Amino acid sequence: MEILNWKELLYPYEQAVAELTLKLEYTMTEYKKLGMYSPMESVTGRVKKPSSILDKANKKSITHEKIEEEIEDIAGVRILCQFVEDIPKVISLIHRRDGRDLTILEERDYITNTKPSGYRSYHIIIKYPINSVAGYREILAEIQIRTLAMNFWAVTEHSLKYKYSGNIPKEIKERLINCAEAAFNMDNEMSTIRNEIMYAQRINKLKDNLIADIIDYIQNLYFVTKLDEMEAVNKQLVDLWSNGDIESLKAFKDKLSEMAKVYGV
Repeated sequence: MEILNWKELLYPYEQAVAELTLKLEYTMTEYKKLGMYSPMESVTGRVKKPSSILDKANKKSITHEKIEEEIEDIAGVRILCQFVEDIPKVISLIHRRDGRDLTILEERDYITNTKPSGYRSYHIIIKYPINSVAGYREILAEIQIRTLAMNFWAVTEHSLKYKYSGNIPKEIKERLINCAEAAFNMDNEMSTIRNEIMYAQRINKLKDNLIADIIDYIQNLYFVTKLDEMEAVNKQLVDLWSNGDIESLKAFKDKLSEMAKVYGV
């Protein structure tokens, strides 16, 4: 049997994961910079470890020569969403890239068609082109899209599979199925208050931005105004922060802006 050069084999997958996560993170950042809600909460990537690749190859009777052709998830990217309603939007974002910087080969909807174990996620198998010192090539990769609740369940189940070498006891399997349903119900319940959650997040973001601007003004004014005046300003900031009133924070920021103009800072 041929001895695999794992470093050489896995490096293209590492490159693919790095490029894909970076591109998707830029998309997330663009949403935020434009003041829009991002359907992606986070993006992470990983390359399977040699032991996991060999385990999968043995279970599926895949020869070493066929590993790169038949194991589709050596390179994996995971996109987490706050709400179930965000998942179709993320799928649409991936579809827009089809034929441009990636090629979609297959889609597996384990949200509509839940696995018997309770597993829920949306998988997209892609072919991704890379250019390296060895030249141009296309490799297989898997993109998983799921909610935070789905991910919590999936990570827990994966840990238990590892602990029991894939043979999870029947009683624990049943409890996992119950947990999967609880996670699904939580996702549905979160959807009913989605607008309220998003509004609260926007308010918190606005408040954070106001506080950051106010602190910048205070730092700039610190060395050009009287000490007792700045102590009063700092006390007022603490009081306003405690009250959490957005309009008062806006008025305070405007006041500091005028002070900065007077002192030329």
